Amino acid sequence: MDSGTDIRFDRDTSNCSIARTLEVVGEKWTILILREVWYGSSRFSDFERILGCPRNLLAERLRKLVEHGILSTETYREPGARSRLRYVITPKGIDLMPAVMGLMQWGDRYRADPEGPPIVTRHRNCGARLDVQVRCEHDHHVTAADTETEPGPGFRMKADASANLPNPVLHEGGRIGEQAT
Repeated sequence: MDSGTDIRFDRDTSNCSIARTLEVVGEKWTILILREVWYGSSRFSDFERILGCPRNLLAERLRKLVEHGILSTETYREPGARSRLRYVITPKGIDLMPAVMGLMQWGDRYRADPEGPPIVTRHRNCGARLDVQVRCEHDHHVTAADTETEPGPGFRMKADASANLPNPVLHEGGRIGEQAT
C-alpha cells in the first residue's frame, strides 16, 4: 500500500555520502592541495609557495587530510637540515583522483581561458588525454540520463515519514511504499 510518502522530500539526508565527503574535502584549499600532491608536491613549504594559502589554513587542511587517511606523513631530512615531514598520498587519497580530475575536466570545458586549459593530463603509457567518465560495473559508459536511483542498505526515511512503513521501497516516480508481501 502506497502511503504517498515521497523519497525526494521525506528521506533522512543526514546519512548522505556526498555530504560526509564534502565535510572532509569540500573546501577549495583541500582540493588544491590534492591537485598539487598529484603534480608532485609533498612539503608544507611547497604547498605554501605554490598555493599562496595562509599558513594556518594550510596546516589545518593538511592535518584533516592526514586525520582522514587521505594523506600520510613521512619524515625526511635534507643534508645539514633538521628532520621535516612530507605528505604522501594514500590509497584512500588515490581513490579521490576521479573526482578531482572530473572537476578539472569540467573547469577545462566551462571555465578555462580562451587559449585553453592551463594543464593537460595524459596517460603516461599511450599519451592520450585523460577523460573522466562514469561507467557501470559492466563497463558501459553511462550518462546522467541513463541513471536511476534506489534506496541502498543505509537508506533511512525521516522518522515521521516512515513510521507506518516497515519495509520501504522506491516505486516509479520517486514514491516510497511498503514492499509487497
